[in-house]
Amino acid sequence: MEKKRILFADDDPEIREALRMLLQCEGYETVEASCGEETLAKMDASIDLVILDVMMPRMSGYAVCAEIRKRYTVPVLFLTAKSQDSDKTLGFAAGGDDYLVKPFSYNELINRVKAILRRYYVYGAKTAEPSHMIYCCGNIEIDTSRCHVTVDGEEVILTDIEYRILLLLASHPKRVYSTQNIYEIIWNEPYTYSSNNNVVVHIRNIRRKLKDDPQNCHTIRTVWGKGYRIE
Repeated sequence: MEKKRILFADDDPEIREALRMLLQCEGYETVEASCGEETLAKMDASIDLVILDVMMPRMSGYAVCAEIRKRYTVPVLFLTAKSQDSDKTLGFAAGGDDYLVKPFSYNELINRVKAILRRYYVYGAKTAEPSHMIYCCGNIEIDTSRCHVTVDGEEVILTDIEYRILLLLASHPKRVYSTQNIYEIIWNEPYTYSSNNNVVVHIRNIRRKLKDDPQNCHTIRTVWGKGYRIE
């Protein structure tokens, strides 16, 4: 099996050394960067996972993630000393997939990395449509053979999680999914109190990218007290 390539960025050389040793001991190929600009310079389609420190000089992890999202759907894990929900919201809004709060243990990091890669490359593949399917929701078209989404014929770049949430709802029109349903299906993890915010932020990002009016959503509708659905 081909080794997964992980690009990680942190301005602290001791943390970079620790990440390198931990990841390489688990059999991953590593690419490292000391700042946001270097991260973007080393980013390419061969990278399977990006790990970003939030508080880097000149260019924050959030800004780096936002730039990565303009071209790639690779999963992004944030490392941060901040644990407030508002900070997590900023990360998810920038296109991040998960968070790990410093200080973290060896097992926490490796388990989180394995979970993200499994979710993205294993469960994502299993839940993808086995045949060529095209779902149309008004002016939105989802082509499952290419994981391709368009609005009025123009391509929309979604992260893996955003795409899978949209596909889940579009492939079951009129069915209402609660935030717990969505989280447990897409993340493939038990639902916790903080999971609700993860789902809400990703739904908000999808709506924004689909140019769905937040005051009068026509694509992903909120069913108050129950969840979300697509007509």
